[in-house]
Amino acid sequence: MPTPPSGPPRPVVWFLPARDEEATIATVLARAPGRVAGHPVVPVVVDDGSRDATARAAAAAGATVIRTGARGLGAAVRTGLATAVAHDPVAVAFCDADGEYAPEDLDALVTPIVRGEADYVVGSRFLGAIDRMHPHRRLGNRVLTRALARLTGVPITDGQSGFRALSPAAAAAAEIAHDYNYAQVLTVELLRKGFRYHEVPISYSFRRHGRSFVRLGPYLRHVVPAVHRELRRARAAQSSTTCAANAARARDHAAAST
Repeated sequence: MPTPPSGPPRPVVWFLPARDEEATIATVLARAPGRVAGHPVVPVVVDDGSRDATARAAAAAGATVIRTGARGLGAAVRTGLATAVAHDPVAVAFCDADGEYAPEDLDALVTPIVRGEADYVVGSRFLGAIDRMHPHRRLGNRVLTRALARLTGVPITDGQSGFRALSPAAAAAAEIAHDYNYAQVLTVELLRKGFRYHEVPISYSFRRHGRSFVRLGPYLRHVVPAVHRELRRARAAQSSTTCAANAARARDHAAAST
């Protein structure tokens, strides 16, 4: 008869990068389930240099608040991942704090990880329900996602989603190369390291307060070069592995011939 696990269940650490989200942060936190997949949810807000009362509102809503200064979305996600890993979680998840993503979808993202079916789960808006999205954002998402899918060879449907979950190992291994953003680079990095990718449908609503972290011009200037750098690293690693395998086969062949 199997021995039941001792001690409390490990947490799901759910963190939210936030900047000037006083109007939405408390509501977003309140909507999140207290438990998902049989594990308690620990909310963390990474306050990236807010000039309003985001941190105070998040703390009042029960979240642990980490202040980082205005370093950028990529830096906030990097901080959130490191903080989450330190909690010895069963899974790590994160989403934007502006109310565009539904915290009620947290269970859907975390469950494949808890079941051991995936290491990296992305909530796809294009597999789910989009309440509203500007046409230029929809087009930009489609174009960038198709490019990412083609480059990685993985059937990705939403390369820019802001709602994701990771296994503890994937969260610990994640490297975010620059402070501005994370989306494509994180995916390329984790796929390069062999982590299992999965998508689930989620719902999406257009933000009604404040401004996004991301602007199109800076996004393209910062993110596209970073993705190309990561792809070059992946190709170099693949080439090195191939050369090593070829050398090993040549040694085996020479040994067999003697």
